[in-house]
Amino acid sequence: MWNVDLTLVDVAKVSRGAFATAFRAVTGRPLVQLPQMAGRSEPEIFFEALALNGVDLRDADSEKLLAPFSSALADAMAALRPSLAGEGRLLPGAVASLAALSEVPGVVQSLLTGSSRPNAALKLRIFGLDRYVDLSVGGFGSEVYPRGTLLGVARQRAEEKYGVSFAEGRTVYVADSARDVEAAKIGGARSVAVASGRSSSAELRDAGADYVLPDLTNTSRLIAIVTS
Repeated sequence: MWNVDLTLVDVAKVSRGAFATAFRAVTGRPLVQLPQMAGRSEPEIFFEALALNGVDLRDADSEKLLAPFSSALADAMAALRPSLAGEGRLLPGAVASLAALSEVPGVVQSLLTGSSRPNAALKLRIFGLDRYVDLSVGGFGSEVYPRGTLLGVARQRAEEKYGVSFAEGRTVYVADSARDVEAAKIGGARSVAVASGRSSSAELRDAGADYVLPDLTNTSRLIAIVTS
C-alpha cells in the first residue's frame, strides 16, 4: 500500500490552490488559513479549515458541505491538470520502485491515501504511475473509515478480488508521516517510512516505523523489505 502525496509525488502547491478554490465555492469565504495536511484525509482538512477560517456551522450543516466540497475539489484539481504536470514533481525513486515491485511475483500494489479516489488517480496518471497500482482495492480519504481501519478494509478488498490472504504480516504500508506510521500499527501492517515529507527520519523512528528510508532511490533495499 502506497501513500501518494510526499511519498510518490509532490503536488502540494497546486493542491493548496485547488483546495482554496473549492473552499470558496462551497462556503463563500476565502481560505485564509490552511490546516496541516500531512497524513490527513481531505475531509479532516476540510472540517479543520472551517474552524480556522471562521465558518461557524453546526455539525449537521458542516457535514452537508462535505459532499459538495469533495466534488468541487475534484473539479478544481482536474482543471489544474496542466499545473500539476508543470509544477508538480515525481519524488526520487518513485517510478523505479513501483516498476520494480510490479515485477515481483505475488505482490499487489495499491493506495492508502488521504486523497479521494478521483484526485489520487489524477495525481498518479499525470506522472504515469497509475499503470502499477490496482485502485479497486485501495483505501481513500473520501471514505468514512479512519486511515488505520481503512487499511484493514483495503486488505479485505484485495483478498476478495485476488482470492488469497493478505494477512497483517504480508501487508506493507509505504508512507512519509508519523500519522501514517500510526495508521500502519492500527491496521496491522509493516510500515516503511520515507523521510521525503514533513517528518524527519528521527521522528519516523520515534513514531515506531518498522523501517525508515531517506528516499525511494534504493530500490533493491525496498524490494528486500517487502519480500521479507
